Amino acid sequence: MDHGAPISYLTLSPGADVVCSEGDVVGKVAHVLADADEDVFDGLVIDCHRGPGGARFVDADQVDAIYERAVVLTIPGSQVEHLPKPTPAPAVLENHGVEDSESGLQRKLHRAWDLISGNY
Repeated sequence: MDHGAPISYLTLSPGADVVCSEGDVVGKVAHVLADADEDVFDGLVIDCHRGPGGARFVDADQVDAIYERAVVLTIPGSQVEHLPKPTPAPAVLENHGVEDSESGLQRKLHRAWDLISGNY
């Protein structure tokens, strides 16, 4: 399968195939998550074609390579359905410090939710 030339996450387009480590297409890129201010790639929201609720979050650590027409993951297809779903950010009434802070994964999942729900 020809995925095209290697590219940066900055030029990756929604709709590109998402390929598991075994070489099977497991979905399509829905959104690229990045911190533009820090130039850091956080991961992807992918559409797994499993009807409503098929969106999954792929952390940057699970991305092996990015090409013009595909993203290759480091995980097998059997693990894709177990990837976390993007979640809405909870309301914060008070923030007392570290104990109330979100983890890095929670921040990424909330950012993914905001992107797919139009709350960005």
